[in-house]
Amino acid sequence: MKVGVIAVQGAFREHIRVLRELGADAVEVRRANELDGAEAVVIPGGESTAIGKLMREYDLLQPVRDLASAGKPIFGTCAGMIVLANRIVGEETNHLGLMDVAVNRNSFGRQKDSFEADLDVPVLGPEPYPAVFIRAPHIQSVGERVEVLATYEGRIVAVQQDNLLATSFHPELTGDLRLHAYFLGLAKRS
Repeated sequence: MKVGVIAVQGAFREHIRVLRELGADAVEVRRANELDGAEAVVIPGGESTAIGKLMREYDLLQPVRDLASAGKPIFGTCAGMIVLANRIVGEETNHLGLMDVAVNRNSFGRQKDSFEADLDVPVLGPEPYPAVFIRAPHIQSVGERVEVLATYEGRIVAVQQDNLLATSFHPELTGDLRLHAYFLGLAKRS
């Protein structure tokens, strides 16, 4: 299964490593034609403004929207979650505008405030999920079709809306492959 990982900025290499470990044909995507044949797309963590700007420059926004409309899974982590959101608190514009959520940027503090926490994520089973939060956003509100998958200290940190998956944290930085495996499961069912 071909999975395109947006590789314009951020932690794309780490996602590619995990996806390949799970047997996917994970490829770096910097141009729209590199999405041809993709069954799923990952938008990594990094800096959301830079990722959004570069996705515009490289004409990647509409092809990703088209894949989402076709039912292909899109997974945004940290900054990728901000790129997926249709509302960014305190800003007038969005990037992809695909997911019916309002995201609050850097809500867990600066880089020095990064931390790890075990989360209860029922869709992944009973074992706690080790989440890595780095300058993490959180979801302030969700629309009717959005399922909350996990919270941390009352803040929404993982959601799913049909074929769209988003986390505040960095699953690619842990040794736990369950979240990526869950995402690939969505792709297999699509």
